Order: sequence, then structure tokens, then C-alpha cells
Amino acid sequence: MQLSTILARYIGRQFLLGFLAMLALLATLVLFIDIVELLRRSAGRISVTMGDVLQMALLKLPEMAQEITPFAILFGGMFVFWRLARHHELIVIRGAGISAWQFLFPVLIVAVGIGVFKITLFNPLASAMLTRYEALENKLLRGKSSLLALSSSGLWLRQADENGQSVVHAQRLSQSDMSLQGVTIFLFEGADRFTGRIDADSARLDKGYWLLENARLSQPDRPASFVGKHRVKTDLTLEKIQDSFAPPETLSFWELPAFIDTLEKAGFSARRHRLHWHSLLAEPLLFCAMVLIAATFMLRRNRTTNTAALLALAAMAGFLLFFLSDIIHALGLSEKLPIVMAAWTPAGVTTLLGLAMLLHLEDG
Repeated sequence: MQLSTILARYIGRQFLLGFLAMLALLATLVLFIDIVELLRRSAGRISVTMGDVLQMALLKLPEMAQEITPFAILFGGMFVFWRLARHHELIVIRGAGISAWQFLFPVLIVAVGIGVFKITLFNPLASAMLTRYEALENKLLRGKSSLLALSSSGLWLRQADENGQSVVHAQRLSQSDMSLQGVTIFLFEGADRFTGRIDADSARLDKGYWLLENARLSQPDRPASFVGKHRVKTDLTLEKIQDSFAPPETLSFWELPAFIDTLEKAGFSARRHRLHWHSLLAEPLLFCAMVLIAATFMLRRNRTTNTAALLALAAMAGFLLFFLSDIIHALGLSEKLPIVMAAWTPAGVTTLLGLAMLLHLEDG
């Protein structure tokens, strides 16, 4: 028997409502936990008010909602399938000759729709709000700002020493020998008093200083001078520079490809950002896998089955999946696995396992 359009819409609507209810519940729980954590971190900082804490928690909430969406899919699906079975609707559907594959089809369509909506529309909003959260966190809790800016015009670095501050601009950086090409350094006394400028063909980062090659030193009201080698003190390290890059979570799905291209042209590795972009692409498939896991556990339920045990097993399966995903992503970042394989393997393998378990349950 074919699944009617009315029944397909009913099942899809029930799943969507169950997902939204579970997402709201989990997001509220995460929000309260985050507020408590921010209150702990801001303890002793008189300048940080309760309004600042609430603002930061709300700005971070969309990003946290993205993280818990797969769990909302899993638990929302389990709740809907359990409710359909408890109200004997599932028994009527199966008794009418409709297979599990047929009544799961609208649920899978909704799951894919949620994934597409998340990465194309919700992700840019969450990224923009997380960027604002990062700025407030650096200002209020960490007491620092970003050291680095990267654009199509090149690399901009800000550093400070006992004599004041300086801004370093370079066309690109080579990570193999930590050298900058096409370097200009603007020197300041204090925060804003310009004291000089240095132009050089290249600059190599060493312990505690930049070593400039073929440098031209310019100061106000003085003739320029040329030196073959010149040192400029710095407290920067490769780790500090890399940590100052915008985290991939603060860039939207649409911005990531251009940023990856700019990052690689500047001489930096973009593996972390490329992995994040492919992981976003894989999320619709991952959401389908969550639906299959939920169906596998709840469709085998009967009157003698312990529902709490099934819920616990499903939760363990979900957490195990994300634990293994973190391991596989770490292998991808460490160049042990190709980026595409590291991003798509968790969703692909889980989907295949869910299909195999459902085949055994339905046709075995």
C-alpha cells in the first residue's frame, strides 16, 4: 500500500513539532548552564554586570543550538515514534500494509530540510552572533583583543613592547621558515603617536624578534636609511598568530570558501576551516542517520520492552557517535586522514549502520 499524502504530512508534522520541542528544551537547559558558567568566570570582575552575562549567553545560544541539533533530532524522533506507538497509530499504519521505509520517508525529508535550513540560513545568523560573543568575551573576561587581521590586501599583525606598539603588514607568510614577504612595519610610541616606518623585502620570525632583510628605515623629519639586516623586538609566536585567526565557527557557511582561499594564499593551513565547511555539508546526512537510529530503537519496542532502557541505549549511541566523530576530526586535522573523509565518515558510516539495523528489523 502507498503512503497517502495526508498521512505523510501528518507524520512529518509530528516529527517537526517533536524536534522543535526537544530543541527548545535542550537549548533552555544549555542556556542556564552557560549563564552559571559565565557568572563563575566573571566573579570578581566589577565591570561585568548581570546584563553583560545575559547578553553573552544569548549571543552564544544560537551556536550552542547548532551543536545540540543532532541530539534534538535523535530524541525528538524517539519521542514521536514512541507516542505514535503508545497511541496505537503505528500499529494501524503497519496493519494497513505500510512498511517502515514508507512512513520514515517524510521524516527523512523533514530531517534533510532541517539540515539545509540550518547550514544556509541559521548558520550565518549563529556565526554573526558568535563573533559578537567572542568580542565581548575578549573585552570583558580575557582583557585582550585580536592580534591579527587577514584580508585580500595581506596580513596585519599588532604587537607591543616596552617602547610602544607596532603594526606589521605583509603580503604573505611562509610557515616553513616563518618568514613574511613584502613587509611594512608602522612604529608607534604609546597607543597612537607615530614614530617611524620600516619597509623590508622579508622578515623572519625568531625567538623574541623579527629579522628583517634589506630594510629601509624612515622617521619623521629624518632622511631614510638602508640596512641589510635589522631586528625588531616582538612577543609574537606562531601559536599566538594562529590562535588569533577567526575560528571557523564565527564564519558563516557562505563566507568560509572565500576565507579558506585567502588563508591559503597568505601561506597558512586552512585544514581546520575546510574540515568545518565539509562537516556542515555533511549535516543533512547526519540528521538522517539520527532519524534511523531513533527508528531502530523505538520500532523494536513492545509491551514488555523497557522504554527507559531503550532511551538510555539510544543516548549512548548518540554520544558514542559524537565521541568517534571528534576522534576522526582530530585525525583529519593532524593530516592522518583526508579532510573530506574525516568530515563525511561519521555521517556516512552511521547512516549505513542505521540502514543495516532497520533492514534487519523490517525484513530480517
